[in-house]
Formats: sequence, C-alpha cells, structure tokens
Amino acid sequence: MRTLRQVPGILTILAFALTGMIAGPQAVAAHSEHQDVVGHVYVNDNTAPVNTIAGFDRHADGTLTPLPGSPFTAGGMGAGSIIGSQGALQLSSNGRFLLAVDAGSNQISVLRVHDDGSLQPVHGSPFSSGGTKPVSIAVHDDLVYVANTGAGGSNYTGFRLGDNGRLQPIDGSTFSLPDSAMPVDVLFNSTGTRLAGIRDGTSMIDSFVVDDGLLTPAPSSPIPAQTAGPFGSEFRPTNPSQLFVSNAHAGAGAGTVSAFSVSSNATLTSIGASPFADNQTAPCWVEISHDGKFLFTVNTASETISSYMIASDGSLSLLGSTPIRDLSSNLRPFDARLDPTGKFLYIVDAGHATVSAFSVNGGSLTELASSPFALPGGATPFGIVVDGNT
Repeated sequence: MRTLRQVPGILTILAFALTGMIAGPQAVAAHSEHQDVVGHVYVNDNTAPVNTIAGFDRHADGTLTPLPGSPFTAGGMGAGSIIGSQGALQLSSNGRFLLAVDAGSNQISVLRVHDDGSLQPVHGSPFSSGGTKPVSIAVHDDLVYVANTGAGGSNYTGFRLGDNGRLQPIDGSTFSLPDSAMPVDVLFNSTGTRLAGIRDGTSMIDSFVVDDGLLTPAPSSPIPAQTAGPFGSEFRPTNPSQLFVSNAHAGAGAGTVSAFSVSSNATLTSIGASPFADNQTAPCWVEISHDGKFLFTVNTASETISSYMIASDGSLSLLGSTPIRDLSSNLRPFDARLDPTGKFLYIVDAGHATVSAFSVNGGSLTELASSPFALPGGATPFGIVVDGNT
C-alpha cells in the first residue's frame, strides 16, 4: 500500500481500480489507513504452544488494520483448537489491562495496554486460573472471576486485580462445579453485586450475590434453563436486575433468548413470555446496546445475527436476522462486541479466523464492505474486546 501512494497520476488510479476488482476488502482497508485511529480491537487467538493476542487499529469508519507487532505473546498456552465460550478476553474496568484465558495451560494472562495499543505481559503473568481449562472471565473494578470448565477443576474462582496488573487469588472464593457442568460464561452486572454463570453441559444457570468478593448462591441456584443449551448471556447495561441468556441447543430454527428478573437475593424470575423465539439455529453469543434498547444474538449454525428490541420490563421483540457474509463453508461466528459508541459491532469468526464488522443503526446491522478482517495464521480464536473513544 505504501507503493501505491508513491505512484503518480494515472498509475495510482489504475492500481486502486485493479485492487478493487481483485480484492475489494483490501482496497477499503487501504483507504481506512488514512482515517484517524479511534481505538483498538483485540482477539484471543487461542494458539498453541504459546497463546497470542491479535490487535487491530480501529478507524472512524469501523475498518480495522493490524497493529504493528501483532500478534502479541500472551505467555500461557492456548488450546490450539476451537473452543466455544463467551468472555475469553476482557479489559479491566480502567482500560489499562487485558485479561486472556490460556485454556491449554490453566492460566490467565494479563497484559498492559499501551497508549499506541501495543500489549506487554505484566510482571508475573501468566497466573494460575485456580482450576483447569479456563474459558471465560468476568471483571468489575478490581474484582475478577474466572470460569474453569476442565475435568477435575471445574469451578468459578475469584481474584483481585492489583494496580500493577497482578492477579491475587481471593481466599474462599472458589465455587466448585461438577465436571458435567461445562460452564461457558461468567459475568457481573453493572454494579458488581450479582454474578451469573452458565452451565452449557447441564443446561443450568448459576446466580450469586457478590459481597466483598465472595459469592452467595441464590436459594434456588442453579436453576434449569428454559430450553436446552444456555450459552451466551448479558445483564442489561441500564438495568442491573435484568439478565438475558441465549438457548442454543433446541434444534434447527428453534433458538430462543430467555429474559430474567434478578432479585435482591439473586433469585431469577422469568420475564413475560420468555423464552423469546429467534427462528434461527444455535444462538450462542449475546451483546446488548449500551443504551439497553437492543439485543443482538449470534446464531452460530445459521450464520446470522438476530436483533431484538428490549421493552422497559425486559420483554423482547424480534426485529429480524442479518446474514453474515460467508466466503466459504464453516464460518462459525462466535463472540461479539460493540464499540464504545455503539455504532459498530465486531464478531469473531472461528471457522475462518477472521473478524466481521457491522455498522449499527438502532437494531439494524449492515456488514462493512471491507469485512471480514483476517487474523494471524494459526489462530483458533474466541473472545474479543473493543476499546477506544465514545
């Protein structure tokens, strides 16, 4: 692309024309390099034997270009094979640190985020996950919880994140799970007073009160999911007492999203006509707009994204589904994150090792012409975060 800028006059025009004919996404990416960088996108590559994090500059038009030095060494070991979970990569609340699961070595890597977007492991990283095969991380202020899903060490374990980025285990925080539980997601509400965990293996939902870093389960916890295969989940950003959970395993065209009210003792109560149909297959990942008005769920088997409007009481109204551009078979769209402005949605594509990008207008999605963006070779990605300006 530097060569094209050095070619004068008509040759430059012809070069860009040919680029557009042969590889449209690269042409748009070249154009995006002239845009101001407004933030970054990071993906857990889940590589073995050494895990890495892919980093991108994020431009004002939503396009991505690889960060210099990407991929960045995380320090632990990825699984080297595709894993499905939500929240395998998280930013600290102050944006200074990136936390990544290292599923192959039972560790959590913590990396310092520099002003230019580059990443550097903190001293002492990676840290033990407190169990086996960590797959999901929840962060609220300095409190961190990890979901471990491996045999003999399946649990939720708590840590304190220090100002230096080091993780310190919290005594008495580990909540053990049966090997059959297979947790795929752990998450805090916006106030850090409730924590939910999703057991895909047994179709159950854990719900806890959080007090001084420790967990107290609701009297009825865990509760049965409303249909088979609870998976992705998110608390409503504007209402910490509403929880939404996708249900992935009900069969072809039978995916749903459940909505729950969360009480003061963390009891979950179904909202309205929950679960709400999405008429797609395997809704697995959930993301909610920052204003709390719209919910998006990624339908992995259908290769679509369903959009819902959220009523004040938490009831959902299906708006429709948007197909993801599929350049070949085996797309496998996974985790999804909105940028801080809510104008762009980014999705990890595990089958192709790419990131798909969509512009967002309320509940409507339009895939960018330059999408998808390639991840480094060897990536078997899961987990994505987006930082930057609002």
